[in-house]
Amino acid sequence: MNILVSACLVGIGCKYNCEIKEYPNITALLDRHTVIPVCPEQLGGLPTPRKPLEIKGNNVVDSSGEIHTQEFEKGANEVLKIAKMVGAQLVVLKSNSPSCGIGKIYDGTFSSTLIDGNGITANLLKKNGFTLKTEKDI
Repeated sequence: MNILVSACLVGIGCKYNCEIKEYPNITALLDRHTVIPVCPEQLGGLPTPRKPLEIKGNNVVDSSGEIHTQEFEKGANEVLKIAKMVGAQLVVLKSNSPSCGIGKIYDGTFSSTLIDGNGITANLLKKNGFTLKTEKDI
């Protein structure tokens, strides 16, 4: 099975603060499936490291208020192209992320408060019929 996975879940240092965290339940997929790592934020042109970002209203903003919606939309479109290209049968995304969150995302106040919602990439992939899960669902 071809599985698209948020790159930060398989030990690639693309998280906003460059932190590398292993998720054994996700890396175990590497033994049984073709795993394609993607980082929509990097694909959209954002650097690593970068300031924390959250969705606030209709925009994605960093902790200083700078708007990055365009980069998030570009990254989401690039991930969609890759998902279609490889025929992804499952997409595993990082929970709570403004790109990848499924069902819960941070509220845009940078206070660690979660609200109902999806990240930009998750929304686009869902709209295009892909099966989505977070690392917590695997």
